[in-house]
Amino acid sequence: MDGASVNNPRTVEEVFKDFKGRRNALIKALTTEVEEFFQQCDPDKENLCLFGLPTEQWEVNLPAEEVPPELPEPALGINFARDGMPEKDWLALVAVHSDAWLLSVAFYFGARFGFDKADRKRLFNMINDLPTIFEVVTGAAKKQVKDKSSISNHSGSASKSNPKLGRMSRPQAKDEDEDEDEGLDEEEEEDEHGETLCGACGENYASDEFWICCDICERWFHGKCVKITPARAEHIKQYKCPTCTNKRARP
Repeated sequence: MDGASVNNPRTVEEVFKDFKGRRNALIKALTTEVEEFFQQCDPDKENLCLFGLPTEQWEVNLPAEEVPPELPEPALGINFARDGMPEKDWLALVAVHSDAWLLSVAFYFGARFGFDKADRKRLFNMINDLPTIFEVVTGAAKKQVKDKSSISNHSGSASKSNPKLGRMSRPQAKDEDEDEDEGLDEEEEEDEHGETLCGACGENYASDEFWICCDICERWFHGKCVKITPARAEHIKQYKCPTCTNKRARP
């Protein structure tokens, strides 16, 4: 749907930025904003597509009218299967097609802007460093992290002091021996947390960001992705992420 700047030359970095924006939008539709996405995919409507925009916004809409379209199109008719299969399977299927669409758009730009073999390989490697939408939606990315953590003898959980909240704090001034011990602890915790992926955006843990864990599905989220601040989290006895909340609310 978004064909802006298609005629302007782009670098590998710009195409990757476009990819990440669209990817983040699609992940939001299938995780933290799944209730709204579910409602918009009315099976009684015409063939609908899920579009991710570079601005990290998503929309469910009809395909482009022009032939051929300005950009590759997402899978048509995702709304027809909404009520004909378990919701979990339907979301996973939409996620798979969304991954395929993202790659087609990225390499469409690569062809359009004349990327050579080295540029195409670099673009693919940048994309491949991120978990797929399917892996984020189904929790496969989290499983891979746990498996990797067990191999490297690291725990898969985040904060040790609070099982629900995860946030690295700056060390206070201490003597040299304490500073040295603290530095080793921080390095271990950084390695431990670095393998954790946000259940909303799929990005890795960063030491200066606030995280919160869902008590139902046990996935971790950036506070900003689920609109939870550290102050608000302190008053939450049992945190349920948007996906788990919507599943329990829906009849």
